[in-house]
Amino acid sequence: MASVYDGYVSRYVNRRISDPIAKLLARTKTTPNQISWAALGLAILSFLSFIYNWNIAGGLLAQLSSIIDGVDGSLARLKGMSSDFGGFLDSILDRYADILIMLGLTIWSVSNEVYPHIWLVGFLSVTGTLGISYSRARINAELRHYFDHGFLSLASRDIRLFIVMIGAIIGQGYFSLIVIGTLTHLVIISRLIFAYLHYRH
Repeated sequence: MASVYDGYVSRYVNRRISDPIAKLLARTKTTPNQISWAALGLAILSFLSFIYNWNIAGGLLAQLSSIIDGVDGSLARLKGMSSDFGGFLDSILDRYADILIMLGLTIWSVSNEVYPHIWLVGFLSVTGTLGISYSRARINAELRHYFDHGFLSLASRDIRLFIVMIGAIIGQGYFSLIVIGTLTHLVIISRLIFAYLHYRH
């Protein structure tokens, strides 16, 4: 049950796993908010894995957190438990999860790679990640759907965490951070230009 807000990875990869999980959980007393907390728990485990140099586990847990994050919305729809607070809670917990995963990947990269300015690259990845979320939240509701398609959607959360997983598995956290930092800020700049062109009329 893909959402119109799903990114490409979520639509074609994550939903193939998260939707069946949601259907199974719909038969239990599990609530969508509990799933939101579970996704954060997986992000914490990803962070801990990175700082203990278990990079493959860290990458896989980051991707699993992304998959489980898709369960709460599907579960809410299946059980008729959608709520404004649930959506708000999920958004807040996602931001904490994003920061933990990016920070963990940065710490692991600092301790295992010899490339320059890793902390700066990590900082750009964190700020870009938060900027992507904030720019979508702040755009007028009638324009928001433009951020869910094409280039303006290319730095969505599912894509970022998929990049984290790939980089962690192949041992290239530094280059993953560069890709995420560059892509997020390019999309943010594009969104600013888009907003300027629409708001000036």
